[in-house]
Amino acid sequence: MKRPRPIGVFGLARRSILHHRLTTVVTLLSVAMATGLVMAVFALQDQSRRAMEQSHGGFDAVLGTRGSPLQLVLNAVYHIENSQGNLPWSVYKAIEADGRVKEAVPLVLGDNYFGYRIIGTSTEHLDGNGKEGEPRFDFAAGRRFDAGKREAVLGSIVADRLGLAVGDTIQPYHGLVFDPGQQHQELYPVVGVLEPSGTPGDRVIWVSLDAVFRMEGHVLRGSGEVYEPSEGQAIPDAHKEVSAVLLKLKSPQAGFSLDQTVNRQGTVATFAWPIGTIVVDFLDKVSWVGRLLAVVAAMVMVVAAATIFAGIASSLGQRRRTFAILRALGMRRRRIVALLLAEAVLLATAGAVIGYLVYICLALVASSVLRHQVGVVLSLEGSLWTLVLAPLVMVALGVLAAVVPALRAYTTDVVGELTDRT
Repeated sequence: MKRPRPIGVFGLARRSILHHRLTTVVTLLSVAMATGLVMAVFALQDQSRRAMEQSHGGFDAVLGTRGSPLQLVLNAVYHIENSQGNLPWSVYKAIEADGRVKEAVPLVLGDNYFGYRIIGTSTEHLDGNGKEGEPRFDFAAGRRFDAGKREAVLGSIVADRLGLAVGDTIQPYHGLVFDPGQQHQELYPVVGVLEPSGTPGDRVIWVSLDAVFRMEGHVLRGSGEVYEPSEGQAIPDAHKEVSAVLLKLKSPQAGFSLDQTVNRQGTVATFAWPIGTIVVDFLDKVSWVGRLLAVVAAMVMVVAAATIFAGIASSLGQRRRTFAILRALGMRRRRIVALLLAEAVLLATAGAVIGYLVYICLALVASSVLRHQVGVVLSLEGSLWTLVLAPLVMVALGVLAAVVPALRAYTTDVVGELTDRT
């Protein structure tokens, strides 16, 4: 008769784990939550930082009224801050004609539609080129607005969240914060919907400059005097004003030169350059939040390892007699130690694998929130080192947690256990 093959250490460990189902489920959930949280914290920090640095639409700088460069960038590029004020139209025309500037895009804001900003800009902004000569925006439907008409082009997030399409009509509200009592009288037909660009522009409703200038209740102070546009009459350039100007420069040297001219020698405007550096400086200032989350995630991982220790240690008292019998039947002490370590490896590995599902869920939620709040798109892949290292660290902690119970099992008194319980 053929002798049955002996069961290996991992086979015995698997049977033991399945025998203690409740403890196993609690341990797996704890390890999965810890691993998924650690991967999410580190990967999302890295991805969000990278996305914020790269989502400025290919522009190099922002020109605005005198004030904070950071607030200017957050307002003009990411659309998450209030405007510091307006610049005279003459300043915009001067920077547009400057030989150091490749492209100048004016922005005028002050209104919203259910919380989404309505921004006046030039038609060239929608026709212009982004990085490497590619179109800055692609149209999913319709066309761009006409410069002299009240027409609206919707970012992809706006169209998706509000359920709007080409042919619908919007009626703006005054101010950047939605207030049902501040609705304007003008109606804006939707003539275009943009494809997702992965930039904050996806959260914006684009209209012409003239459409914002002529909106009910708006006055212009570009000349220093209050001017209210009249229907059917052209607006003199002297009265026009802009909230900010997005700039593409011809060279890095142009940035240094304009910084000297505008920020150090001038008193009218602020030249926020380079955008990427300003954003990085801002993220560095709030990086303590990420470090705090990392500490919390690491503590959760340690707690998960403690659950492995508690699970194995609590079952050890019930299994000491079993180990004594196995020892009496010839099992070596090393094999018993290996059995308990194998249990820890299986629990930690299985929990870490489930942790990937936790990570995906957290990443999807975080990505959705960031996309709708800022317009920045995150990648689910995350950082490779995080997705590989975090599970390996969890397995290592699980093995360490099983060392003490394994050593206690190693020192099991065979005679004493069998004698005391006979």
